[in-house]
Amino acid sequence: MMIQTKKDDDTEMLPLVDENGLLIGAATRKECHDGSKPLHPVVHLHVFNEAGELYLQKRPEWKTIQPGKWDTAVGGHVDLGENAEMALKREAAEELGLKEFEPELLETYVYESDVEKELVFTYRCTCTGPIAPSGETDGGAFWKLEHITAQLEQGVFTPNFETEYRRFFLKEKA
Repeated sequence: MMIQTKKDDDTEMLPLVDENGLLIGAATRKECHDGSKPLHPVVHLHVFNEAGELYLQKRPEWKTIQPGKWDTAVGGHVDLGENAEMALKREAAEELGLKEFEPELLETYVYESDVEKELVFTYRCTCTGPIAPSGETDGGAFWKLEHITAQLEQGVFTPNFETEYRRFFLKEKA
């Protein structure tokens, strides 16, 4: 396994928003993740293949939050001056090399953990082309939904991914 010396830029400025997504200020990445919990927008993209399998990325060990866990295919902060769809397209290209896809907005909701509070814009798509994970991830793979379901609450996935998986994909099976 390659040793990563990369790390998140704690000085990166992120937008702060209200629960309707309206810009109310800015703060550093470090301030957004230090437990003070200013609300900041992020995007998530759940990528399925034609067989109905869900692509998950492995978070690199150098990540500040949830290192080494399996997570949503694409996830990232909305930058200052971007809207959610712009951020989604940028993050999908940066993390997986995806440029041509049709995102479907599933929901926008507030997610709060011990260290941060996010306004999450959650999308899904079906991908028929190749996926090329970048150095922003530690690789990834398509998973059968039954395999994901069997490993919930085992420490394999990020808590945020497990929340979304239950909310959007387990209910489809009911």
